Amino acid sequence: MGHRDHGVVLVTVVRSLTGVYHANGTLTGELAYVVGKALGRSHCALCDITHGTFREKATWRECRDGIPVPFETVHLDERSDVVRAATDGWTPCVVAVTDDGVVRLLGPDDLEAVGSEPAVLVDAVERAVDGAGLSWS
Repeated sequence: MGHRDHGVVLVTVVRSLTGVYHANGTLTGELAYVVGKALGRSHCALCDITHGTFREKATWRECRDGIPVPFETVHLDERSDVVRAATDGWTPCVVAVTDDGVVRLLGPDDLEAVGSEPAVLVDAVERAVDGAGLSWS
């Protein structure tokens, strides 16, 4: 993702990360997700990683706080326009926000492979950042 400027390779820097849940954040959206999950009709791998039954996992907070940039999680209806454009039809997911735009890092299958382990998600994000030629600073 870097480019050359007078023989110097400029690296694209990750400014923040955004994880997008596969659910709406409204009360109706949250309720629909909980009921759908109980009935086996709804699933969000990112929710399984970041949340327990009723609240955010402490292990997720600890892992997130170890990442060198802010990591925000949003619901479908809470995405910024640029994140929405990059993630429509590709959720749950994690994207990097850079000065050059939004870069897709992990999609639904990648998050499914993480299981429900926050530390495994962080490792996957770090590998994806490296694989995309991005830098933390």
